[in-house]
Amino acid sequence: MNYRNLGETGMRVSEISLGTWAFGGEWGTVGDDDAYAALNRAIDLGVNFLDTADVYGDGRSEKLIGRLLKDRPNDEILVATKAGRRLDPHTAEDYNAENLAAFVERSLQNLGVEALDLLQLHCPPTEAYRQDETFGALDALQESGKIKNYGVSVEKVEEARMALEYPGVKTVQIIFNVFRQKPVGEFFPLAEERNIGVLARVPLASGLLSGKMSLDRQFDASDHRSFNRNGEAFDRGETFSGVDFETGLRAAEELKELVPEGHTLAQLALRWILMHPAVSCAIPGGKNPSQVEDNVAAAALPPLSDEAMGRAREVYDAAIRPQVHHLW
Repeated sequence: MNYRNLGETGMRVSEISLGTWAFGGEWGTVGDDDAYAALNRAIDLGVNFLDTADVYGDGRSEKLIGRLLKDRPNDEILVATKAGRRLDPHTAEDYNAENLAAFVERSLQNLGVEALDLLQLHCPPTEAYRQDETFGALDALQESGKIKNYGVSVEKVEEARMALEYPGVKTVQIIFNVFRQKPVGEFFPLAEERNIGVLARVPLASGLLSGKMSLDRQFDASDHRSFNRNGEAFDRGETFSGVDFETGLRAAEELKELVPEGHTLAQLALRWILMHPAVSCAIPGGKNPSQVEDNVAAAALPPLSDEAMGRAREVYDAAIRPQVHHLW
């Protein structure tokens, strides 16, 4: 495993880290045993950074990580969580000091820690990035010692750029993968200039880039890939990166020609992300130890050739760009 600086946070994080949305539902059923085994396997393989949120399973994901922290006190395990999506209705003005303080206290309790390594605003409405009060509240939480660092998780490149108007923002979590390339030209140069930590989320486009999907694939009723394809529950871009399922499958087939022998499309897709120096880490999910092992193996792939990178860009430009580039 290789490690990269997470911007100016002082944290060095594993290039392939672990996202834990799947432990909270909306990806089908994941049992406690599988989830906890996946967490432990990730740490065994050198992963030292876990991404969660207070709404993943209404705190279930945080509590599983809290159990891990208690059981493995001698391992360096850094945890990023998120706050804001518990708001109902989910409005910008409610990203205020009172609510954020309450969310932080709940996450501290769930994780069993005295301070959060990294707190991220959880894809708030765009208007929140214009609210000085919101970021002032985060400054106050940092000054009080409740959070060590803060950042944002965004839907749009525009929001990522807006967030950097606040000097306390040290990290940006953004959807970035072969099917979502807009950040390369429109955000990464600014992130590198400002030394911002970048977390690449949805790195496998909800499985489209796993190489395991087919047209007849059926998803569990609790899986967002069955109920949110058109944004019925939350932003459409969260599901398959906003790409039409059939279009994504065809594009994925074209990308398979680039996969090195003995490896998988998922590993190629993760290695593609790591080719961008602005990225601190990719945070694929893993429902069980074998999925974690598959993802972590991407870190050992040699750098992709210029030809492979160019071909990935061609596939994006021809098939994917018209659908997503202008939206996020």
